[in-house]
Amino acid sequence: MKKLEKKYKFSLDKFIELSLYDKKFGYYMNKNPLGKKGDFITAPNISRLFSEMIAIWTISFWESLGCPKKINLIELGAGNGEMMKILIESLKNFPFFFNSCKFMIHERSPKLIVEQKNRLKNFNIIWLSDLKKINNNTSIFIANEFFDAHSIKQFIKKKKLWYERFVNFQDINNVYFYEKETDIKKFEKKINYKLSENEKFIEYSEIGIKYLTNISKIIKKNSGGLLLIDYGYLRKKMKNTLQAVSNHKYSNLLKNFGKNDITHHINFSLFGKIISNLGGLSYNYTTQKEFLIKMGIKQRAEIISKNLPFSKKTDIYYRLNRLIDDKQMGKLFKVMLIKNKKNKFKLGF
Repeated sequence: MKKLEKKYKFSLDKFIELSLYDKKFGYYMNKNPLGKKGDFITAPNISRLFSEMIAIWTISFWESLGCPKKINLIELGAGNGEMMKILIESLKNFPFFFNSCKFMIHERSPKLIVEQKNRLKNFNIIWLSDLKKINNNTSIFIANEFFDAHSIKQFIKKKKLWYERFVNFQDINNVYFYEKETDIKKFEKKINYKLSENEKFIEYSEIGIKYLTNISKIIKKNSGGLLLIDYGYLRKKMKNTLQAVSNHKYSNLLKNFGKNDITHHINFSLFGKIISNLGGLSYNYTTQKEFLIKMGIKQRAEIISKNLPFSKKTDIYYRLNRLIDDKQMGKLFKVMLIKNKKNKFKLGF
């Protein structure tokens, strides 16, 4: 910690990056954040029905591509490996696809890679540290709660001037935000995108947008698509969505360095604009509720709960409700599909 205290002043994105991914102190480097003993739980760990719907969608999307004989299925940020496990178990029922597919995981956390390899030890999976190493085969990317887990910058406009948010870390017992005047035009030139038009507040993830851009370029070159599932909003105006979670509750992100999960909500409108600017690609988005219902999750729940004892049936529907209820994950989580313009596939949207 002493090395960090010597620097003590960070831009917000640098502070988040260190909090989450510093090799020695980072949140994702030192613990498994998932499950009852962790700080949050994701959809694949709530119900296997979620991953089964993703498997069905994957097969259908592959068919829309003309059933290529060589295909990559890449999960971005695979958590504890549960979704990949259910995907493979489900996709085994489609031998032509299964035998054509290379299963891959891109994960930044060494701690979670250990967890994934343990859970997936019976499956043939490639772990990728760099997406540039993906071969030239058609690639389908699945990203469930991946983009929210990266650092963001924040800018605030005051009386025609723009300020960037920083964190003063000089005293570990008194960590606080402060703002520095900045040249927003210079930053916009750096990222090659005008963010400040009609905005008074900006939230922007350089690393998240870099991932989005690089994946989109792979899709343009080799066909395929990206299915992105995350919590976020569709309105064009940006807002402050930065938050920290510890033990399934909101916490102060400036306290307990490296022990909070720090996230933000995805601005899907911004993602859409960036995709449009790249050219040659199209996108669709909907809510998680609508996507899962259109994929047949209710019918699947009926099939598997038939003839089960009441307690087990109740548990299935309790978990289903968490995924699709408007007051839980149903509306807060959005699903976005990015693909080549020529492909008119819309299943689930």
